[in-house]
Amino acid sequence: MLSLVDRSPRLCDGLSRREFLRAGSLGMASVFGLSAVGSGAPSELPGKSLGSFGKAKRCIVLFLMGGPPQHSTWDPKPLASEEIRGAYGPISTSVPGTQICELLPRTSQLMHHVALLRAVSTGDNAHSSSGYAMLTGQPHQPLNFENANPGPPNDWPMIGAVLQHLRRGPRDMPPAVRLPHHIFNTDRSVWPGQTSGFLGASADPWLFRCEPASTDFQPPEYNVGGNEAMIRLQGRKQLLAQLDESLRTIEQTGATDSFNDTQRQAFELLTSNQSKTAFRLDQEPDVVRDRYGRGQFGQSTLLARRLVEAGVTFVQVNWFRGADEPDEAPCWDSHADETARLKNVLVPPFDQAYSALLTDLIDRGMLDDTLVVCMSEFGRSPKFNARGGRDHWGTVFSLAMAGGGVQGGVVHGASDKHAAYPQTGIVRPQDVAATIYHCFGYAPTTEIRDRLGRPLAISRGEVVREALI
Repeated sequence: MLSLVDRSPRLCDGLSRREFLRAGSLGMASVFGLSAVGSGAPSELPGKSLGSFGKAKRCIVLFLMGGPPQHSTWDPKPLASEEIRGAYGPISTSVPGTQICELLPRTSQLMHHVALLRAVSTGDNAHSSSGYAMLTGQPHQPLNFENANPGPPNDWPMIGAVLQHLRRGPRDMPPAVRLPHHIFNTDRSVWPGQTSGFLGASADPWLFRCEPASTDFQPPEYNVGGNEAMIRLQGRKQLLAQLDESLRTIEQTGATDSFNDTQRQAFELLTSNQSKTAFRLDQEPDVVRDRYGRGQFGQSTLLARRLVEAGVTFVQVNWFRGADEPDEAPCWDSHADETARLKNVLVPPFDQAYSALLTDLIDRGMLDDTLVVCMSEFGRSPKFNARGGRDHWGTVFSLAMAGGGVQGGVVHGASDKHAAYPQTGIVRPQDVAATIYHCFGYAPTTEIRDRLGRPLAISRGEVVREALI
């Protein structure tokens, strides 16, 4: 993993025979430690051609870690009792007949650009394993496994890593980036599914640990100032050159090739003018920064827009956890006091940043080929608990997609009257991944290779055609 500076956030606490054999082959790959190679050109799904295929040139994922309540975001249930629906009602949107929570007034006016998937299901109530499924498009084995750490290098790669492996961005920019931190649980264990897994180091998305709302925010590794920073970088380059000389004596060329690519990308990124400019949030007019919101999530979302505009293919923005987050209900993990936290801490900053991002992309003529996905690891339970919060619920929840081949104004799938179980149009994590890959011009059958060189389809899911143009 390539990362810079750490402030660690934390949260609370069946395969087919063919899939089992695939998993076993990946385990053997980790034993032999062979490098991965990509294969498989983009190929469209059989059947009727969709205008969405290959429409996306870039993607921003807004990951609301912790699990937002579907009832008070995308899937309000106004006819349910208050112990189910919560304190907040629905509002009408720019799409006749479609309602979302009243806490999302800005987003409500942009729903003609957004497709809602209201019957997403992982069947998994653990942050780590359900998060793995959503980040990679592959179910975690076993399910409901909390504090699951990243496994050996045979983990399935995250979606951004697969795209980085299949595509290459401009030389001066990394193809895939995560910010402002990666995701931890309460015991500081890192979620699996956030790296390149068996694809190797060259496909690992960059992790930029940062606080972009800070008054002294600067691009990563440029906080020394002036010539001293460049001298330090040049010194690192000399050390890398010396290391190169030593590595040439090693016969495991696959591993060294991967390392050489990674270190070269690292130095080019840290020294390129294009990269430094992309990170310069102070170049944005105050009115734009205010529009996104001056908090960490708003400024991270603005930074994501700047990065994709500069040529990064995939940016994942993880919801920021600050030092003042309550241990019993950090981020969107609202086990306690949900009603107040939704109104005062969570939904308004999201509504502001998300609506600003969509509006910005529209105004810049970028939304048509920029896929924006807003998702989380799961939703919240239908009923409130004794602490005034809701608990983990992977049985059904919602996500939102816009741009990059998505048909705006669509609602696909439905939950039951309590938003407790899927009723129609169920969507699995593998279907979400297949849909993202499709929008980039890759059919689910597109092949990547494990560390033994065996071909694997990038997704076992089905494209959610109902949500696409």
